[in-house]
Amino acid sequence: MQSLSPVDVIQRQLDAYNAKDVDAWLATYATDAQQFALHGELLVEGHVAMGSKMLVRFAEPDLHAELLQRTVMGPIVVDYERITRNFPEGKGTVEMLCVYEVADGLIQKASFAMGEQVVIAPALA
Repeated sequence: MQSLSPVDVIQRQLDAYNAKDVDAWLATYATDAQQFALHGELLVEGHVAMGSKMLVRFAEPDLHAELLQRTVMGPIVVDYERITRNFPEGKGTVEMLCVYEVADGLIQKASFAMGEQVVIAPALA
């Protein structure tokens, strides 16, 4: 069986994220995958920790990732996205640079750089 291309894997991951389907989202990651802050600390490692984190995130009613640009270089896929989120301050957006390393049809490592949070609808008091 031929594994998916890196672009196909990342698109499935994005589609699962927007569908808030934690099982489909985890299926795009290796079981021992790691997520990092870009050039920095390990944020989370492995399906159990990643799944727990994403179940909380997927509970946000306005969560949605909009792909603004994608660059592919072999097994590396870089997405520039605008994420709509529900922050404590209210509904807002944040731009993210997401760098994925894909091997054997699964995301092995991901690193994220986050831009400034912009509140577009303040929370009701």
